[in-house]
Amino acid sequence: MIRQRTFFLLAGFVFLNLLALHSIAGDTIRVFTHQKELVVTDPSRGAKSHERWGLFPGKDLPVRQITMYVHFACPDTIRCADWDYSDRIIMQRVGGVHGENKNWEIGRIITPYGGAFGSDWNFTWQADLTDFSLVLRDSVEVNFIHTGYEPNHDRGWFVTVEFEIITGTPVAIPISITEIYNDHFPYGDPDRPTEDYLLPVEFQTAPGAYFATLRVIQTGHGMDRPDNCAEFCNKYREFWYNGQLIQKRQMWMECGDNPVYPQAGTWIFDRGNWCPGHLMQPEIFVLPVQQDATHTLHFVMEPYTATVQNNGTQVISAYLVQYQRPSARYDAAVADVIVPTDKQIHSRKNPSAFNPQVIIKNNGREELRSLTIQYGTQGFRQHTWKWEGNLGFNQTDTVTLPGIIDSRPGENRFTVTLVRPNGRRDAYPADNTMTTTFTPAPRHGGELVFYLLTNRQPWENAWYLTNGGGEIIQYRVLDSLAVETVFADTLMLSPGAYSLSLIDTGGDGLEFWFNVRGGRGEARLMDANNNIIKAFESDFGSGVTYNFYVDENPDPIDPDARAVSVYPTRTRDNTKLRYFANTADDVTVKLVADPGGHVVEEHRYFNLKEGNFTYDLTHYPAGRFYLKVFVEDKEVYNKRVRYGE
Repeated sequence: MIRQRTFFLLAGFVFLNLLALHSIAGDTIRVFTHQKELVVTDPSRGAKSHERWGLFPGKDLPVRQITMYVHFACPDTIRCADWDYSDRIIMQRVGGVHGENKNWEIGRIITPYGGAFGSDWNFTWQADLTDFSLVLRDSVEVNFIHTGYEPNHDRGWFVTVEFEIITGTPVAIPISITEIYNDHFPYGDPDRPTEDYLLPVEFQTAPGAYFATLRVIQTGHGMDRPDNCAEFCNKYREFWYNGQLIQKRQMWMECGDNPVYPQAGTWIFDRGNWCPGHLMQPEIFVLPVQQDATHTLHFVMEPYTATVQNNGTQVISAYLVQYQRPSARYDAAVADVIVPTDKQIHSRKNPSAFNPQVIIKNNGREELRSLTIQYGTQGFRQHTWKWEGNLGFNQTDTVTLPGIIDSRPGENRFTVTLVRPNGRRDAYPADNTMTTTFTPAPRHGGELVFYLLTNRQPWENAWYLTNGGGEIIQYRVLDSLAVETVFADTLMLSPGAYSLSLIDTGGDGLEFWFNVRGGRGEARLMDANNNIIKAFESDFGSGVTYNFYVDENPDPIDPDARAVSVYPTRTRDNTKLRYFANTADDVTVKLVADPGGHVVEEHRYFNLKEGNFTYDLTHYPAGRFYLKVFVEDKEVYNKRVRYGE
């Protein structure tokens, strides 16, 4: 059996008076362990540690929720890094420099392919860390470990790690936390069978424990033959508890809907439970326990044997937290607002014009069967919706609410409140309400044109326009589009809310650098005077959605709107630039060497509004370049081009 490491709750906190807990409800504490930390590789070792201390609340302060935010940005003086490396956020020491060494993984992020991000690029991910509330106390050393071997003098990341701690009555008081798994387990090696390493683990029920949660992060890495495991193979994993099969699922993640897009590399390729540019979200299993009992946890991977290379691994960290009985019988919470919000992780669905979407959670002992949801934009009429369902403790449900999202120009605030779970008084109203800020969906006139230039694989594409009532009012279905053909469909729309969706069943958009055979397409929403309203990114993965209102007072046309593209970005001879803009400007195109950053070609075009240009790369040695477009000396476009590779 694997040796366990358990941290027990101090007795003084176990017996805190519940009235004292209620007296501290909803205060927010923010702890930053890393602030704009310059993160680069150490090619000599393949990993580089960034160890920083944070001062967390003391053990006598009750904690309701902990959320970790990981902020990435391009550094000031160098560009964003290139590769999809697996970075781990480790709780290294607790209790100060003389405290306990833990080396427990609290987060895992796969860095994006950032080679073509602009200098102002940034993104924020988040994950719930409440299960670590027992040990994220007092002085904690947090280590951000960045892996990889790429050059470290001209590329990297600015990384900020932030912890948001909300005080108040715990959903359930934690008693102990135990490390179950925290290792790289071989997968596919005939000389090192996975089952010899991924062993069952036993644990004893802690005194006073009512239930336990198992928090798991698992990703597959490495390449072999025949199945390219464990990064690109779709294999199942079983979870057994006390000899019973609790879950069997494919350890696989589809990447074409990643909100971090487009990326410079193979960001759309589905992988072994991860995607480039993704903070892993833990699986949480709620497990029953019996007093004075021994329990067994066991992960079992699908049998697999590689024939070549044998370097696949399953990287698994798992922590078991035992809790007292949940504090309340009836306790519903708003876990998140997906629509409307300005959160980057929900940018695929926002801005939106109708159908708010929220996640509700049951924190109570009793099954949640009904509640009332009140919602609306501040300053407008509020709406009410009766939800009915069946949620056990710690379970969530994503709820789509009816109606138009009211808004005014500028920043708006949307509020959702949960009322009367199961018709009863909620025991903890502090997390029944959530407010988000959001940017309103744009407003356009009633005559629009959807311009679509198809690529060489148009059978993968379709589009549809939906109104605020959920009716599809205009569309082109799969297999209705011709190869490399322009379709300009006029949309005559009455005032209201609309959603335009373009899908790609191949998951590689209208363009993907790796799929040269697929060619390149374009999509734009235009007004009746051939002005660009919205130029869609062709490298969009599985689909792209644009939400808008039709209004008698539409937003003014942006004179700086333009559609710029370079294709192919992987070539053995030349590449082509397409340029279309609402306003004629002086345009400069620069071909920049990578690495090095020096300009190898420069072209100037005066009073340019529309044009197609070809650049011959055959007189350069094989390598990589950036093709950058400047309008009036301001960079407006940057794309990496691979020549001869």
